[in-house]
Amino acid sequence: MDTHSDSGTHGDSDTHSETYAELAAVGPYGVRPGHALITMVEPHPGHEYAYNRWYEDDHYYAGAMAMPWMFAGRRWVATRDLQLLRYPEKSAVAEPVTAGCYLSTYWVTEGRYDEHMKWTVGINKRLNRDGRVYQDRTHVFTAFQDHEATVYRDGAAGPRDFHALDHPYAGLVVEVIDVERPEQRAGLVEWLRARHLPKTLAGSPAAMVTLFRPTPLPGDRMTYVKQVEGVDTRLTLLWFLEADPRECWQEHFAGLGERVAGAGLGARVELMAPFVPTVPGTDRYVDRLR
Repeated sequence: MDTHSDSGTHGDSDTHSETYAELAAVGPYGVRPGHALITMVEPHPGHEYAYNRWYEDDHYYAGAMAMPWMFAGRRWVATRDLQLLRYPEKSAVAEPVTAGCYLSTYWVTEGRYDEHMKWTVGINKRLNRDGRVYQDRTHVFTAFQDHEATVYRDGAAGPRDFHALDHPYAGLVVEVIDVERPEQRAGLVEWLRARHLPKTLAGSPAAMVTLFRPTPLPGDRMTYVKQVEGVDTRLTLLWFLEADPRECWQEHFAGLGERVAGAGLGARVELMAPFVPTVPGTDRYVDRLR
């Protein structure tokens, strides 16, 4: 095993390498995605290619996957035709609703949120200081979130939620639902788990839906990332699709907002947005964003 640091020396003392074995021996180390980072970003006009190369070639790894307890990731993209399928037109998440053509999703080991956040705040300060943060972008919807539930179409068969970001799914739909008052969210979760999601998943190309609730970002976060909204009133759903979302949008997703609003739970869909996976290491789809 290569233990050389970037400087070429063997086990530099300033890396605190002696503490790594101690840290590995304590605390949770399961495979469940207890937490997620879900981040939807809009590169500024004219910066689409440069942003994509920065994220693909550097930030996806140095700013995410190389960090402790972040064990899976996947990037997604919404070409212009996919952006135009989004609703509602007036969204509390994206203004305009087509904003945010790139999405990144990451799983964090259950019970390791605090440790991961300490590292991510520190590494992003370092990356920013070293000029390795691309500034010509806007965070449309960025939040760390706690796992609430996963509902499967096929029961015990098929990939589990911890496989979801590695399995070659053909598409992803992000659904953000807000309730009017915090005390209504538990009822919404129960309705989703027991009634709405099993019924909607049956016979659909969606293999699973993961439910998350947002957590506030730390006070020492980077200034270009705004504080999370709807911590007590919002749920984020990720629908993992075995088909291109364009092929099933009208039949399976176009009417979901009305079903949620009509459930009498004080809930409203604030974003329904389809994506397809990027092809790592390429600029595929970059010329189809506008």
